[in-house]
Amino acid sequence: AIACQRIMCGFADVVVAAGVEHMTLVPMGGNKPLPDPDLIETLPEAYITMGLTAENVAQRFNISREEQDAFAFESHQKAIKALNEGIFKEQILPLQVVDRTFEAGKAVKLEKTFDTDECVRFDTSLDRLSKLRPLFRAGGSVTAGNSCPMNDGAAAAVVMSREKAKELGLKPMAVFRSFGVGGVEPEVMGIGPVVAVPKALKYAGISLDQVDLIELNEAFASQSLYVVRELGIDANRLNVNGGSIALGHPLGCTGVYLTTKLLYEMERRKARFGLVTMCIGGGMGAAGIFEREE
Repeated sequence: AIACQRIMCGFADVVVAAGVEHMTLVPMGGNKPLPDPDLIETLPEAYITMGLTAENVAQRFNISREEQDAFAFESHQKAIKALNEGIFKEQILPLQVVDRTFEAGKAVKLEKTFDTDECVRFDTSLDRLSKLRPLFRAGGSVTAGNSCPMNDGAAAAVVMSREKAKELGLKPMAVFRSFGVGGVEPEVMGIGPVVAVPKALKYAGISLDQVDLIELNEAFASQSLYVVRELGIDANRLNVNGGSIALGHPLGCTGVYLTTKLLYEMERRKARFGLVTMCIGGGMGAAGIFEREE
């Protein structure tokens, strides 16, 4: 959205919108936060963990453990199908990695090509998901299985003015039509898309029924299910190649990677309108509308 706004304001003709995330380097122990004393007293919910917000959504809006596990299972099944059909191959730039290990006291060089998302669980089942323990609250319903995993990743997109694309002889995959943001209570931050999506649709001058494909970031199954229910999203148009519960949520690049998934699928299906939306920690939601032109 920032890239598009810079072009719309005349500050640039071409902008690379990119993000990267390296969650495996995030220290998971020894963290001693120093919250603002005034804020922790007046707005303690601002410091709530993401997992607890997912539990809050499940409890407040009566979303069962069984519903969450079923949603997560379906996300994996759709991703498995997409992988088997090679749907993601043209979206992913293979990365050659060189590492070293020791065998029998000698250094051995290892080379590996990363060209496939690693978090899709080919062997998962509803039975296995049902046996996972709650992670964030005793007696809760949010587990590692119905939450997005921790991921490393990077994604980039080239955003260009129509005039510049024409000058370079390039055909855009889609046109950025609108963007909407909205706020909700921090303790249920996952429902942010419920307020953001209607704004984006209004700005684009279309209804949800006109949207052919929807990419909703699956931070947690509980919040995804509530957004789907509240907005009345058709499941057949939602995350058709699997969502973040299966494919991952590398925070810094998720917006671009969801957009990439959407635009390639819009091209494959010759769809006209597509929607990307996600929740944001702290109590925000964001949504963008894209239109594919013939």
